[in-house]
Amino acid sequence: MNGAKSSTVKGAGPLAGAEAAVIGKQARGKRPGAFGSFFQKYNILPSLLFFVLWELFSRVNETVKFFNPNFLPAPTVLLSEGWELAKTGIITDSILSSTVRILLGFVIGSAAAVALGVVMSKFKAVERWFSPILNLVGPIPALALLPLFIIWFGIGEFPKVLLIAWTTFIPVLVYTLDGFKSVPSTLIRSALSLGATERQIFTRVMLPSAIPNFLVGAQVSLGLSFSALIVSEMMGAKDGLGYIIVDARNYLNTTNMFIAIILIGLEYSLLSYLLKLVERRITAWRKGGLRDAIEK
Repeated sequence: MNGAKSSTVKGAGPLAGAEAAVIGKQARGKRPGAFGSFFQKYNILPSLLFFVLWELFSRVNETVKFFNPNFLPAPTVLLSEGWELAKTGIITDSILSSTVRILLGFVIGSAAAVALGVVMSKFKAVERWFSPILNLVGPIPALALLPLFIIWFGIGEFPKVLLIAWTTFIPVLVYTLDGFKSVPSTLIRSALSLGATERQIFTRVMLPSAIPNFLVGAQVSLGLSFSALIVSEMMGAKDGLGYIIVDARNYLNTTNMFIAIILIGLEYSLLSYLLKLVERRITAWRKGGLRDAIEK
């Protein structure tokens, strides 16, 4: 009996090895190359296709003239003009100024939102007093607040950073507060039954459960923060990407407008990608959704 089992296993060994080799070859055949994996990892193909279609349409418009070709210059023209503009140092200074403003405002607004979210989740009276006020002033757009900020604080860096921080503050606070409220009560009871202190419950249970919601709020507020940045740089600024747009508008220089607009999009895409990398690293334990439910 043992000999029959041994012969069966030995006979199945080479067959299993051959099948594994065939499957491995098929998998290697389907595996994309280094160039294809780079495009797949960073999802660059849609953006490239967008600029290619833009280039084709602009070149066709130069011949057919659906409208004035100067109103929609081709990406290659923007690249050439942008390089010439970069030689003057304007682009470097503008990107640096805008980046410093957006990072300062985003960090200050997020930190304040998390701090208030912790207090509001801990003390019901604080939430009862602050919620109506936040519902009242939260929907006010940045464009409406900027003139007031300039009147109150003057023309300088402080009102610009404050406007970005305020725009960041509301979404992050809402999502963070929702994260604290959505912590399952069973987790808190389990921690209490194991002898955890109130501080340990907050740091080991509530905070990790609220982090995914905070990161979602940060992603939402990042786009709003860029809107506030450009609005603030369009009024009372001497540098920045928003200032380039205003200066180009005054001289009807649509090329410089498009250069600044593309740079804004690229900077937002970079910061959003970095934020997603942080989210992926911190919430690596979190899995769910259709893609994780279906085995491949």
